Amino acid sequence: MHTPHTTCPSCHEEVFLDELVGGRCPLCGYSLDEDDGTCSEYEETLERSDLGWMIFQFYVFKRFCNEGASPLQVMQILSRYEELTQCNPADAEKMQFSLEVPMSRWERLLPKRCAKCGRIFLSGGKVMMSGDLLSPEHKRTYTCPSC
Repeated sequence: MHTPHTTCPSCHEEVFLDELVGGRCPLCGYSLDEDDGTCSEYEETLERSDLGWMIFQFYVFKRFCNEGASPLQVMQILSRYEELTQCNPADAEKMQFSLEVPMSRWERLLPKRCAKCGRIFLSGGKVMMSGDLLSPEHKRTYTCPSC
């Protein structure tokens, strides 16, 4: 790799210059701008919250995409969550979501009960994953092809 990089004087790790967050090391927060040469830790500024928000988005995005959700749906949920946190943080703590995900191989073989009409079906249909962002568990409901 011929990408420009340097070694952070604070944490002594190799850091690529295109990975810097606001001119600071992404690992320890040391300023690499060479403006005054003194060690400056992260302050509670907007840059820190942006880094935390980016990490949060990455893990939520990764989790839902690993379940098979559409990346567009996941980004819509994340943008709605961001809007709620800016307007009213209390509402954002219990933000509900619902995503359509594909069935796993095992789910395709097992009989499923439709959440709308209550019939049992074996093939076809949809899977909806729903819950809130605070909960680690998400409910999976099935809908038969006729509903």
